[in-house]
Amino acid sequence: MKLYFIRHGESHANTLHEISNRGLRHGLTERGREQALDLARKLENESIWHIFSSRLLRAIETGIILANYLGIDYDVVDALREYDCGVLEGRSDEEAWRTWQRLYDAWTIHKRWEEKIDGGESFFDLQERFTEFVRGLVDRYGATEAHILCVSHGGVYRMMLPLLIKGLDTEEVAEIGFGYTSCLVAEWHPTGFHLVEWFS
Repeated sequence: MKLYFIRHGESHANTLHEISNRGLRHGLTERGREQALDLARKLENESIWHIFSSRLLRAIETGIILANYLGIDYDVVDALREYDCGVLEGRSDEEAWRTWQRLYDAWTIHKRWEEKIDGGESFFDLQERFTEFVRGLVDRYGATEAHILCVSHGGVYRMMLPLLIKGLDTEEVAEIGFGYTSCLVAEWHPTGFHLVEWFS
């Protein structure tokens, strides 16, 4: 089994620099739709079996564009949504982003994984839902030649993929980055997931 971890295309939340990790408020920009279509063309020979998308609008719209182009089905799942930032939702001011950065540093530098913003999620909350979902994919598809595509978010990938993929660390993910419609491909082996390809 191969898992294709894809970030959504550019959204209006990105251009507004707004923390928008709930619901269906911000969809893709025109540029974001073009990015998703370009990615679909790159994937047309990859024999993708199925698409799973975060339930945030920017990811759903990316997933729909990919599914329509590739002619395959998709499902929307809560496990892939971006981590909830609680009371910062809908804000774009400097203080909100400073608070966001403090949480990011608490998780990635200081290993204070229990910390969260009021009303939001901790690293452990994110880890529980993400790893349970991936474990379910392994149980279902691990022994097959399935190619499964997951559309999610930069924050989720920065935090979770170093836990999932052997030899990948948080610093490397941060350095390379997860741009719009970037794709990291990981293959399942009995020893765990191994990085196959990373492109945008």
